[in-house]
Amino acid sequence: MLKKGKKMDEELLKIKQRRMLELQRQMLKKQAEGKEKREEEEVKEPTNQDYLNQIFIGRAWEIYRTAYAQYPQLLPQIEKQLVESIKTGKIKEKIDGAELFQFFRQIGLPVRLKTKIRYAEKGELKTLEEKIRSDLH
Repeated sequence: MLKKGKKMDEELLKIKQRRMLELQRQMLKKQAEGKEKREEEEVKEPTNQDYLNQIFIGRAWEIYRTAYAQYPQLLPQIEKQLVESIKTGKIKEKIDGAELFQFFRQIGLPVRLKTKIRYAEKGELKTLEEKIRSDLH
């Protein structure tokens, strides 16, 4: 009886050891896959948006998206040229919304923006519509 119990304990120990080895292999495999994935992400070429993020500041992205919505056929070509200029170092300075707006106007793309005129009265901002209404009443 004692020998039988000892054999079972040894078999259980062997099973546990095999299971531990299997789990270790699985963990190592997952770590290796994760490392490969991270290396792939690190090696990826920056996107056009990454390059534009380097130079766009302020409201530049708002102007860019508005222009893209109004000129969807032309903006990919302009984007390509902007990115190429950034890569080659022709554009090094930051570009804000006003500069980008002016650039689009210079190349013949009049970007139409939604504008609101607000009037400050007694520390309160009101649209012209609200101002006129309050003056009429």
